Order: sequence, then C-alpha cells, then structure tokens
Amino acid sequence: MYFEYPPGATPIDADEANDLIPKHITTQADLNAWEEMNIVEGAAWIARQKIIQNLDEGLVRELHRRMFNQTWFWAGTYRKSAKSIGIDWTQIAVAIKNLLDNTAYQIENKVMPIDEIVVRFHHQLVLIHAFPNGNGRHARLIADALIVKLGGARFSWGGNTSITTPGITRQNYLTALRAADKGDIAPLMLFTRQ
Repeated sequence: MYFEYPPGATPIDADEANDLIPKHITTQADLNAWEEMNIVEGAAWIARQKIIQNLDEGLVRELHRRMFNQTWFWAGTYRKSAKSIGIDWTQIAVAIKNLLDNTAYQIENKVMPIDEIVVRFHHQLVLIHAFPNGNGRHARLIADALIVKLGGARFSWGGNTSITTPGITRQNYLTALRAADKGDIAPLMLFTRQ
C-alpha cells in the first residue's frame, strides 16, 4: 500500500504502515475516511474529560489512542523513529512532561491570555511530534478541548475548510506553524480565530 501525504504531513515508515489494523484499506481516501470515523470517537471521549485537572501524559497518550485505536496498532504509543519534524524520539516523554507542567503553571498563574497559552501549547505539542502520525490532528483536538474547559470558545483553525487536505487553509496553517517555530506566535494566534 502507498499513501499520498499532503504537504507538511509526516510520512510513516514501512514498519509503521504494516501496523494498519483494517486490511481492506488500499487508498489514501479510504484511510482518511476510516481515520475520520475513529477521530470522532476520540473527540467524544476528550469532551467528557476533566482536562484541566488531568493535564498529564496519560491524557495525551489516551487521546491519541482513542483517535486512532481502530486504525493503527501503535495508536497512543510514542514514536520510535526519526522523522523530518519533531525532536529526537528518545526525548519525547521528558519534553511532553515539561510542556504539560509549563502549561499547567501558565494556566494557574495566568501568565498570558488563555488563548495564547493554549495556542502555544498546541504549537509545542506539534513541534515535539510525539507520535508516528496524527500529531497535528491530535494537537488541535486537545487544544480545542483545553480552551473550552478553560471557558473559551473552540478555535476555528482557519475557517470551515479542512486543514488536513491540501489547499490554502492547510498552507496558511503550515506557514503559521513555521513562524511560531521561529518565535513569532502572532500568525498562529490569528489563524486559530479566523
């Protein structure tokens, strides 16, 4: 099977691809549709969680598992390979703990507006790139859940157009992420509320 990845997507390696659970999937369109059904279950699960009180590694991993557990055997498991994006895979657990601790501190001490705390959390989670695949979708879903639990409105993520398919919305998202990588969070802040 060969998957066609949109620009900016992280390709999975052959070993990770062999861990596809549904054997009937043969095209990228089939995979996208199957993953989307699985992600809906993850979204329903995270909406019921007390995310603010339980902002920990278990929650991060369990959300990913629930988003992809009917698609990939490795769902909820940190990657064990190098990717074109992300930190060294041996440092993922420490980086996630630091991110969660820092975010909890920022929320508790109101060090910046809540939108900015959550957008920065999202960006750092994408930058770590903890899982073999699905990192952007996972980071957006957990950011949405967190902002809602903190009393804010869900992010629009560039409007009503899908961020996962090639097009201007995806390109704007990737451009905003790259600016945040360089220290300029403003484009990503704007993108989340367009």
